[in-house]
Amino acid sequence: MRIRRRIGVASALVGAASAGVAAAALAKRYAVGRIRLGPDPEASEPFGELHGHEETYTTSDGVALHVEIDGPEEAPLTVVLCHGYTLNLDSWHYQRRDLRDSYRLVLWDQRSHGRSQRTPAADCTIDRLGDDLAELLDAYVPGPCVLVGHSMGGMTIMALADRHPELFGERVRGVGLISTSAGKLAELTLGLPAVVSKAVHKVAPVTVSALGRRGALIDRGRQAGNDVAFLAIRLFGFGDSKNISPTVVDFVESMIRSTPTEVIANFYPALMSHDKLTALGVLDGLPTAIIVGDKDWLTPPDHSRAIAATLPAAQFTEIPGTSHLVHLERPGVVNDALHDLLKRAAGIMGGQRTQ
Repeated sequence: MRIRRRIGVASALVGAASAGVAAAALAKRYAVGRIRLGPDPEASEPFGELHGHEETYTTSDGVALHVEIDGPEEAPLTVVLCHGYTLNLDSWHYQRRDLRDSYRLVLWDQRSHGRSQRTPAADCTIDRLGDDLAELLDAYVPGPCVLVGHSMGGMTIMALADRHPELFGERVRGVGLISTSAGKLAELTLGLPAVVSKAVHKVAPVTVSALGRRGALIDRGRQAGNDVAFLAIRLFGFGDSKNISPTVVDFVESMIRSTPTEVIANFYPALMSHDKLTALGVLDGLPTAIIVGDKDWLTPPDHSRAIAATLPAAQFTEIPGTSHLVHLERPGVVNDALHDLLKRAAGIMGGQRTQ
């Protein structure tokens, strides 16, 4: 009798737990359904459909990088766009759309991202990304240029400044740093209490490494996409999440989902150990734009302010109500800042060395 009673209790608990999971899943599906039924002004935007002349560049260590060249070839100034962690060159959709009529553009998928070749973990470093960028400038940028980087792309530019400072001034005439950091990402609180944040950072490297080792298995579950990913990206990637287009969220989710778990794990240590604050002096005297959302929890505004403190003549723009994907959330404001940067860079080409 006791055994039957225990089985009955266990069955009830399992049933209750299953019902709870099912209810939670139903609630998430309902929430996402309601979001998708709301106004979506970007529903017809051709995300991922803007393309230029495609090239494949093989780096000095044998990695094939996907490169696209867009805009008028005769333009006097080239804009090189460097995307962020887990994204690809399509993340510059609004900036490409806005700049391609007036400027020559070079966009590229950083190694192991997008359509570029995967590389071993040992070659997934910020310094190597800086070297990749140096090689691309030699291959595809015959004249003066402005470099613009988002998140990890901004770190790539800093690595270039650290390892190839001679390129800044004559070749690189200006720099845009969007939602990025010069270092100390391992100290982020992630919005958590200090004790909890410290514990998270302590276990994160081991956890990420373990996920990377099981990447193929995890990726099979990621390919279909899911409501949890949609809600997480909407909540943490965008500051004004209630008003962000579901189509934009889906676009970002598809880019992140296409980045293998192993790649995410391989680059994680490089991001946490990134420290290029001393390299920022190379940018002193060049037109520089620093842009960040005031609700960015991945590379918080304090990190951009630290960069601005090192480059006091730079134009610093903190956009209210926005988060890490500010160039997709408020493209008009970001593009205005970039246009101003490009005008200042053109001023240098005309002999006016001013910020």
